[in-house]
Amino acid sequence: MVAATHQREAQSSRQIKPYMLVAGRYLCVNPNLSATHQVLGRCRVKVRSSSRIEMEISGLDSNGRQFKNADEMWREEVGDSQKKFDWYRNGVGYWQGVEASVDGVLGGYGHVNEPDIKSSEAFLNTLLTDLFPNSGRNQHLVALDCGSGIGRVTKNLLIRYFNEVDLLEPVSHFLEAARENVAPENLLVSEDHKAVNFYCTPLQEFTPDSGRYDVIWIQWCIGHLADDDFVSFFNRAKAGLKPGGFFVLKENLARSGFVLDNEDKSLTRSHTYFKELFNRCGLSVYRMKDQKGFPDELFPVRMYALTTETPKRVGPSRPKRQLNRPALIK
Repeated sequence: MVAATHQREAQSSRQIKPYMLVAGRYLCVNPNLSATHQVLGRCRVKVRSSSRIEMEISGLDSNGRQFKNADEMWREEVGDSQKKFDWYRNGVGYWQGVEASVDGVLGGYGHVNEPDIKSSEAFLNTLLTDLFPNSGRNQHLVALDCGSGIGRVTKNLLIRYFNEVDLLEPVSHFLEAARENVAPENLLVSEDHKAVNFYCTPLQEFTPDSGRYDVIWIQWCIGHLADDDFVSFFNRAKAGLKPGGFFVLKENLARSGFVLDNEDKSLTRSHTYFKELFNRCGLSVYRMKDQKGFPDELFPVRMYALTTETPKRVGPSRPKRQLNRPALIK
């Protein structure tokens, strides 16, 4: 009876489009699924004699089908080279028909742009104060915006704090829109702050230049990577960080286990699921913070600051308010 009810709720939730994708800051809209999954989900970490760690995390897909663990789901979805090729092709293909606008990439929830940027900025300020001398002032800072979409986060946030920002986006018409959106004439920043490189490349195929970035920002895109590619991406990306650099991962959060979207081929993972993957990547969670101010029908969103080692604080313990920063660009 519980399973039948769960399936009906999952199916009915499809009336609200569950945006979960990479190509430009996508939200998950699936309230009944996330709430019900909290009841049904179970998770534990199992260590086998071969030292390979497998996650016994149950989950389900957007049609209500249940999986006993993540390994079962991944075998079905990307279990051979053709399936994996189709997984990534279908994921990007889904968004090739989406309008290159804020409302388009946010799944009709363009009004969450402002609270999203404000929360991200507060989180970034705290990290810069904690981890960089003088909060990063008087330094030439470089960031990578992964899954940059139309340049929404670069334009409204990163370009104001970093002298150079590179944008990584696999959907070509989103990236072309980003070029225009972050062109110098459309920004309220000095000429010392600019978008430099535009990479039309998916995460699973991207390798950054060694030691280029102070911060690698990854928002609403990691759900498209299968677990093995998740780990491979971060292992490559770690080499792209400068000494003392860090990752920010901002992502939708399942209340437990995982939720697979069959339409856009993306996965919403739980905090426990993320922690296990971070361990596999050799990353430490330095700080995390939940997004506030989003509509109740959206999945919870959490921000993680990830480091390759436990960093020493170089600034005061309490972040100071950043002054003389340009205002939010709406």
